[in-house]
Amino acid sequence: MIVPGETIGILGGGQLGRMLAGAAAQLGYRAHIYAPEADSVAAEVSAAFTCARWDDATAMARFAAECAAVTYEFENVPVGPLAALGDTPLLPHPRALETAQDRLTEKLFVAELGGRPAPFAAVDSMDDLSRAIASIGAPGILKTRRDGYDGKGQWRIASADEAGGLVLPPITLPPVPLIYEGLVAFTAEFSVILCRGADGNIVFWDSAENVHEGGILARSTLPASRQVLAQVPEARALAVRIAEALGFVGVLAAEFFVTRAGPVFNEIAPRVHNSGHWSIEGAVTSQFENHIRAICGLPLGDTRLAAKGVKMHNIIGDEAGDWAATWPQILSDPANHLHLYGKGEGRPGRKMGHVTRLELG
Repeated sequence: MIVPGETIGILGGGQLGRMLAGAAAQLGYRAHIYAPEADSVAAEVSAAFTCARWDDATAMARFAAECAAVTYEFENVPVGPLAALGDTPLLPHPRALETAQDRLTEKLFVAELGGRPAPFAAVDSMDDLSRAIASIGAPGILKTRRDGYDGKGQWRIASADEAGGLVLPPITLPPVPLIYEGLVAFTAEFSVILCRGADGNIVFWDSAENVHEGGILARSTLPASRQVLAQVPEARALAVRIAEALGFVGVLAAEFFVTRAGPVFNEIAPRVHNSGHWSIEGAVTSQFENHIRAICGLPLGDTRLAAKGVKMHNIIGDEAGDWAATWPQILSDPANHLHLYGKGEGRPGRKMGHVTRLELG
């Protein structure tokens, strides 16, 4: 067990790191952020900050020497440089990063565990893409295998003819490994979020029904609809198999589509997740607190809903300006909880904050 008063290292300096640092402080821990960007909203609320490249082994080793354990707030942290952490525990295990960072690896891994991903095929050439479309059909989505998130690095292909016009100048595929996925006929989206302790104990939060706009999560609602709730048990069983196969410690999120055939797996996030932000006020113990508890070897907290219902709205990009005009009105309602991430510029697609509304009584 890592006792309060110790320092928890967090790789990544965004809003998830900010909320993890807050949860760590609540339990008496200090947070030390490591990120290559000097403008870090997580560092603003943390006890220490190392601003250095991921491949700066000296800086990484110095950072690790000041931490009792290290975790990460996003899955695109390069795995190779993490060897410089030495004997400092890194949780969750980096094999979770390696699995989640490559969409093809992730889908093969989940399929081997009995999961049901959308039909997919690796694409490294136009011939591969033509064969994938012939086999899987169109419409579909061509994605980069690595680094894409929130709708980035994705191209929707309506037909085989359109594939030839898929363009990033010049008229060729992007020079990176790709994956083609068939579109899933779904009626709803939901996420399964669990936390697994070092002792193997697993707790779940209620599954939120999610709505995405432009590939970015816009809203999460609990309780979810009946159609979602009917497919949650099967999805949870798969999430448990994923967590146990990875020897996972901490919070793990898995996203699913509701289909006539059952839950179709979309992707995993080996970290705290946007669709679990509602848990800060909406659950007895938030995903952020339980993640800190798990990596420190503490008992996991109660995940039950703390209200009759919960709705979480993301504040994205230029919407921050629109929402700003109504902040006093939002905060005047005791059912609302406003979270702003401290980001300056509201660029398109950038998550600026969220509002959680509790259904009281």
